[in-house]
Amino acid sequence: MIRWLYEQILRRDLEKLPGQICFMITGEDMVEAPEKVFEVSEWCREIGLGGATFHISTQDSSEIVPYLPAIRKIATIACLRLHVGDQIETSGEGMCVTVAAGKSGREEIAECIRKIAEEGITPEAIDEETIERHLTYHCAPDLVIKTGGSHLTDFLIWQSVYSEFFFSDVNWKWFRKIDFLRALRDFQARARRYGA
Repeated sequence: MIRWLYEQILRRDLEKLPGQICFMITGEDMVEAPEKVFEVSEWCREIGLGGATFHISTQDSSEIVPYLPAIRKIATIACLRLHVGDQIETSGEGMCVTVAAGKSGREEIAECIRKIAEEGITPEAIDEETIERHLTYHCAPDLVIKTGGSHLTDFLIWQSVYSEFFFSDVNWKWFRKIDFLRALRDFQARARRYGA
């Protein structure tokens, strides 16, 4: 009862929400709490966010294959874009939720440069818009949330340059709606400078 009341107080005080949010988790987090990605997607949808991205940091994206049914459940409440290795699948409708397993930001940038080169675009014609058009992930998160004690990855290294970051001591498995709402409250209190 007390937790529910606290959630209501936190939610009531939220006025400025991020449009896009990114959660950075590990393969181990996925093993320990495979249903958590769906649960957190529900929170994002309920609160009215524009979209959510989950990056599962792993050296071997095939290790999350046993958990794909839990991830695909997101398509029952949102539009799911699932990236596993070189495979991309889209299903469902509504708020866009991207789940990406394994790919690093460096890999994405290298792939982007290869695409630009293959198209024969001259160096002087390359600008920020050209690069952004060739990136795999087109979301630019307003807020990036990292749970637990593991280090931050380089995922969305280009797209998150102006993002706000929130580091939670709570491990992904134990991440609660209250922790999510606290991250949103923290975001609301910040004065964003966009590199200025």
